[in-house]
Amino acid sequence: MTKKHAAPQADDAALLGPAQVRELAERLEVRPTKQWGQNFVVDANTVRKIVRVAGVGPDDVVVEVGPGLGSLTLALLPVVKSVTAVEVDPRLAGALEETVRSLQPDNVERLRLVAADALTVTKLPGADPTALVANLPYNISVPVVLSFLQHFPSIERVLVMVQLEVAERLAAKPGSKIYGVPSLKAAWYADVELAGRVGRNVFWPAPNVDSGLVSLRRRKPPKTTASREDVFRCIDAAFLQRRKSLRGALASWAGSADRAEQALVTAGVDPRTRGEQLDITTFARIAEARPAGAAAEPRVRRRSHPN
Repeated sequence: MTKKHAAPQADDAALLGPAQVRELAERLEVRPTKQWGQNFVVDANTVRKIVRVAGVGPDDVVVEVGPGLGSLTLALLPVVKSVTAVEVDPRLAGALEETVRSLQPDNVERLRLVAADALTVTKLPGADPTALVANLPYNISVPVVLSFLQHFPSIERVLVMVQLEVAERLAAKPGSKIYGVPSLKAAWYADVELAGRVGRNVFWPAPNVDSGLVSLRRRKPPKTTASREDVFRCIDAAFLQRRKSLRGALASWAGSADRAEQALVTAGVDPRTRGEQLDITTFARIAEARPAGAAAEPRVRRRSHPN
């Protein structure tokens, strides 16, 4: 990933404005759906800001999930080496290259299109991606971020626009009321911080909530003999019953409350502690101390945050 530096930007004529977005949607007979969480950005300054805050440059291979009509894609293409756009809506996927060819003909060769559900993507064509930059559908934002960090270790930085509440949860620190499973699993891969807020009026249709930019910079996971899967199972168990002390919350994960206490003491954690007080390194120590022969995973699995 390149460091921040002066980079070219697309001018207004090479980007999509409100009238063009509506015209393009009408021509494609696309009606934004809640099913795919579609809210299209219609403000040029917003997409420029996303590219700027992402810090991407001419050496970066960017993967964009949910390009929609192409608002952010058009802002990325003049700045980066290439953009791999992953789009689940077949009509939008089919029209994206034509949109780029119309507004930025010199950059069309920098675009690769993958027509697929982002949650099923484990390989991408071309060079390995160095960054994920996207306006993510609210309903899949956390699973997408975690999945791409897991399957593409070449991704060094993520800058995504998501529902503000989701952004705040991802960036939350231990001790916060909103700190939980997304915060911890993201912290396994990266340093996470809230990078800005975005109002509702830059979208069409306008959502019922504000949005936020969240930045993730990859770093090495905690040093531990426990696997990522083991650590994530421990996290899931700890937050299934958030108000319980870890001695009780981890009982099914460890095999019994006494065995959970044994693991916690070995890891240097007070058994009366709650999960929201601990960072990812501490959870890794607990997972490493799990007694042999304990149950493989908590009885009730979380569906919204994949391992």
